[in-house]
Amino acid sequence: MKKKFLTDIEIAQACKMSHIEEIASKVGVSKDDLELYGKYKAKLPLSLINQKNIKKNHLILVTAMTPTPAGEGKTTTSIGLTEGMNKIGKQTTVVLREPSLGPVFGIKGGAAGGGYSQVVPMEDINLHFTGDFSAVEKANNLLSALIDNNIQSKSRNLGIDPRTIGWKRVMDMNDRALRDIVIGLGGTANGTPREDGFNITPASEVMAILCMAENFQDLKKRLGNIYVGLTYDKKPIYARDLNAENAMAILLKDAIKPNMVQTMEGNPAIIHGGPFANIAQGTNTILATKMGLSVSDYVVTEAGFGADLGAEKFLDIKCVSGDLKPEAVVLVATIRALRHHGGAPKEEYNTPAVERVAAGFANLEKHIENIKKFGLNPVVAINAFPTDTKEEVKLIKDKCKAMNVQAIVANGWAKGGAGMTDLAEAVVSEIDSGQNKFEPLYDWHISIKDKIETIASEIYGADGVDYSKQAIADLARIDQLGLNELPICMAKTQKSFSDNDNLLARPTNFRITVREFEFAAGAGFIIPILGKMMRMPGLPATPASEGMNIDNDGTISGLS
Repeated sequence: MKKKFLTDIEIAQACKMSHIEEIASKVGVSKDDLELYGKYKAKLPLSLINQKNIKKNHLILVTAMTPTPAGEGKTTTSIGLTEGMNKIGKQTTVVLREPSLGPVFGIKGGAAGGGYSQVVPMEDINLHFTGDFSAVEKANNLLSALIDNNIQSKSRNLGIDPRTIGWKRVMDMNDRALRDIVIGLGGTANGTPREDGFNITPASEVMAILCMAENFQDLKKRLGNIYVGLTYDKKPIYARDLNAENAMAILLKDAIKPNMVQTMEGNPAIIHGGPFANIAQGTNTILATKMGLSVSDYVVTEAGFGADLGAEKFLDIKCVSGDLKPEAVVLVATIRALRHHGGAPKEEYNTPAVERVAAGFANLEKHIENIKKFGLNPVVAINAFPTDTKEEVKLIKDKCKAMNVQAIVANGWAKGGAGMTDLAEAVVSEIDSGQNKFEPLYDWHISIKDKIETIASEIYGADGVDYSKQAIADLARIDQLGLNELPICMAKTQKSFSDNDNLLARPTNFRITVREFEFAAGAGFIIPILGKMMRMPGLPATPASEGMNIDNDGTISGLS
């Protein structure tokens, strides 16, 4: 008889949680410092951030190889590693992003981990949590309302040319029908008709700003620096010209504070911010990471999608801006993904095939080489699945060993912290070696093209970069606005090192094309858009929402 595995939500619901005051006390946070959201969630005041502790404590980044559509388990590995670190006596906090409702109800599911490596209360974290996403949405849409109100105004009109407005409204749901819309119809009382659209909330520059801000004053300054568009006489308009920054900041007064919850084994977890990594910087807030480092000896954090996206942006944007210095990197791999990159069709991801794993290793090999370019020697975590074979695991370990990299089987999903102590020991050993000396890949002060070409050649393995006519025109606008010294936040597919979804493993002999540029003057980065990247996803043919239920007692099922 086939063994029935409990679902993630069933495992989470069976967990006996401790009061959040007890969890906070484990890292020396007084109950008087907590802003409680019920028994199991709390916000942490920014006054707890301690620069001295940040400098002496240890930051660990969890990233991954190029993923399959379901992802390779970075969050599960991050949580499991935190449990394992605590089991070997290392006071450790996990710091993660907040889930977006788009993936929750779409295809990928939530972002609370899986199996016996989860953060709880799982349902709350995956749904409305403490309202941070709602606050970001409201702040974003307030600016949209102020823009259209100014265009309508006769007495205070700034002369904004509606054709130049790049700012869009947002909502935290996948809804392709809202990508491109026309607003202001129905007569003069309803405003000026113009083209507009919606992005998903994690793609909002307000979310990016929340994740980059160092304090409340910095938040307001960055909000004021949001670029809106041009006047009819070609002068740039920013949110500060609409006197928007203070009202927007008021809406974010609670959202700026990191959230504390707990792991299933009763260790502290900080969850805050939620930008996507293929269209934004893809990591939690600088404030949350610094909060973790202020109260805990070790911090485990993760960056979205593969290391060519999330890790590169974490290291070149977040760490440089926030003066953070990671001392270890965990690179998550699954044998499923190695089979995928070795040519296995989706229906054969779970079919053992040593030859496909050997071919797919080229993808993992390139990610290992890339992490080393930042002065960091990664530890590979083989996120275990029941269909893995000893021969496939041995192959990966042997190939990693040849690159002077440890590969450890990670059993966090099935065993929680008990299945992650080997990985924890390997990570601590890497930190204690003192050999890892983080250095960013490029200097922010070089030209935009040089920064892009550095990422394209060094991280992606591209032969060069091509620019469309629109991209060339956008570069001229960026130069006119004096934004040349901002870092680069590439927007590209997460499915390949290239800008072509179909080029798997380690593609060669390819070039990438920058279709156009966006820029986040407030968040502080330039966004080259490669391929057909969209900031508002659509739902799949069978959305995850169809398999969800809530009973008369309020118990939820089908959430993952």
